[in-house]
Amino acid sequence: MIVDARVLREDFVPSEIVHRHDEVNLLSESLEPLLSGHRTDPAFLFGPTGVGKTCLARYTLTQLREQDPAVRVAYVNCWQEYTRFRVLYSLLESIGQTTSIHRSTPKDELFGRLEAAADQPLVAVLDEVDQLEETAVLYDLYRLPHVSLVLIANREEELFASFDDRVRSRFHAGTRVQFDRYGMDELVAILRERATQGLEPNAVTTDQLQTIAEAASGDARVGIGILRSAARRAEQAGTERVTATEIESAIPDARTAIRRKTVEGLLEHQRVLYDVIKEAGEIEPGSLYERYEQRVDEPKTTRTLRNHLTKMVHYDLIKSVGKHRGRRYRLVSDEKDETS
Repeated sequence: MIVDARVLREDFVPSEIVHRHDEVNLLSESLEPLLSGHRTDPAFLFGPTGVGKTCLARYTLTQLREQDPAVRVAYVNCWQEYTRFRVLYSLLESIGQTTSIHRSTPKDELFGRLEAAADQPLVAVLDEVDQLEETAVLYDLYRLPHVSLVLIANREEELFASFDDRVRSRFHAGTRVQFDRYGMDELVAILRERATQGLEPNAVTTDQLQTIAEAASGDARVGIGILRSAARRAEQAGTERVTATEIESAIPDARTAIRRKTVEGLLEHQRVLYDVIKEAGEIEPGSLYERYEQRVDEPKTTRTLRNHLTKMVHYDLIKSVGKHRGRRYRLVSDEKDETS
């Protein structure tokens, strides 16, 4: 049934991007100065989860390096690498410059090493950049003439609200690439490509792909997860084709698996917020912050907590109900259980 499991992974980068040609062209044009030895303005990729931002960035930069292998590329997931030290260390690691660096190494020394590595241009892709706790690192990188930035986030307004004036003024210019949710036909085409490369011929029908796409609601990450889960079920059952029953079972399985993986990846303080909401069932911000502060030794600022909550809303972990003083938070899974 499954002939290439890599293709069914959400982080797989295909040889051709389906239904994102305008976005590819816009990002490629913004990076074109690198081919002439010039630095680029920052490029921003904005959009909800599961719309191909990370995949498109990786694809476009792979194409760029085929034209000029001297261009170095570093990918940093700011969900995990969310401090100035971690970002600088990740960039140095990508160019093999981390010898003798320890946790106690001053951050300015890391910056100095990156500054000294100016012999080749470097494109730093900062994914989930709205997760950064220290946005001053963006100012650091902007100061380096050999570093070009590609920044990936959900929404421009929320990202820029987290910047201080120094960072905001320097990042006002730059290319914006906006991603919308996939339409039904677009997502079916993406799933068909994955099925063609990853499964035996005729293992899944177009009608079944449409069922999967409808359940995914424009989120390719969810759609690919459903296809992968259904194919694994069919393979375990020893059948040659995916059945409707396997797809029906795969839909909640895929969503649960994605939610579990996302929860496991939450930062320490995000996880405390998530656990408080889970225990309360539904809770208003004041009580949520109060309970959070009781559980941590060094509480984050209210603004940081709001950013954490917004990020969890974007990732479909929690739901914000009501507005302003009437706002309350609950888990998305709890809400679906109540309405199902």
